[in-house]
Amino acid sequence: MYLHLGQETILRTRDILGVFDLDTATISKHTRDFLAKAEHEGRVTNVSPELPKSFIVTAGGGVFISQISAATLKKRSGFVDALSTDIK
Repeated sequence: MYLHLGQETILRTRDILGVFDLDTATISKHTRDFLAKAEHEGRVTNVSPELPKSFIVTAGGGVFISQISAATLKKRSGFVDALSTDIK
């Protein structure tokens, strides 16, 4: 299954390690250091020029910054999961 992160960016759900709220997750110095290191290494992809609300970490080491909230992304992923369990 896939998760639409905004604009023209879609990720396979099996490649996603986590979806995080940018406001609450960046309170931790460890998270800020992680994001700074990923950006320095060129692993960060900004999905939209709009105000960022969440970031997504992938198994390949990529980090995607999205204008869509973590709660909305969670709902989208749950909707996809619900669809796949209804189909038999």
